[in-house]
Amino acid sequence: MTDHYAVVGNPVAHSRSPQIHAEFARQTGQDLDYIRLPAPPDGFAAAVEAFRASGGLGVNVTLPFKLDAFRYATRHSGRAQHAQAVNTLKFDGRQALGDNTDGAGLVRDIEINLGCQLAGKNVLLMGAGGAARGVLLPLLERQPRKLVIANRTPAKAAALARHAQSENCAGAGYPDLAGTQFDIVINATSASVGGEVPPLPADIFAAGAFAYDMMYGKEPTSFMRFARAHGAARITDGIGMLVEQAAESFFVWRGVRPVTASVIEKLRIEDRGLRNPALSC
Repeated sequence: MTDHYAVVGNPVAHSRSPQIHAEFARQTGQDLDYIRLPAPPDGFAAAVEAFRASGGLGVNVTLPFKLDAFRYATRHSGRAQHAQAVNTLKFDGRQALGDNTDGAGLVRDIEINLGCQLAGKNVLLMGAGGAARGVLLPLLERQPRKLVIANRTPAKAAALARHAQSENCAGAGYPDLAGTQFDIVINATSASVGGEVPPLPADIFAAGAFAYDMMYGKEPTSFMRFARAHGAARITDGIGMLVEQAAESFFVWRGVRPVTASVIEKLRIEDRGLRNPALSC
């Protein structure tokens, strides 16, 4: 019988996850379907419960529900426990395993797909919500020279930095970044969804800097355009991360790890006719 999976979020109509998992299923010979599952802001648990009652075996979780998903899970993987955020739920009877594949997906995209090593680099991570929490430990495990978390509410950035328990990690407000430059700047905020850019200093990008927006769309995001206008040498959106974290979720659910390169290339060509993952605006 066909197994059922979904992605839950608000908004979720734009999600490419159904296409990605359909490609993975064809590639690996798995019998499953995968749908978009919209939920109202206060209706995450109800939407997931209804999906489970209809036979759903697992969900991916996107904005704004990754913290809700952590609370919903009955047990957690180590990486979800550290992140205190969940983007993958696997159901087994009344048990719900919460995992977080975002960090694994981001690091694999940056280092393997894009060939940009994190070790020894000065990294800026924008945001202190569920998306940032999910990628913080995997980024630190790659041993950057320093990693600064920036947030509009500096106390949230400082709290997340303390949670990391790393001497190479610090929190800051955006005004605190004045006069500092970074080799890699990662946008883990949802600002691009509304066409906005966090209030970064204009000189934030070091020579040869790499700008990475975890958001994605058919057009370059507002952060990508800002990065191009202010001297970033390489710019990309989060399509590669999306595919890589999906592959990790697929492995959690099915025990089979799909090949990602062809899926990433297909999505990029469909969106922009581009094969080069280091996008320009």
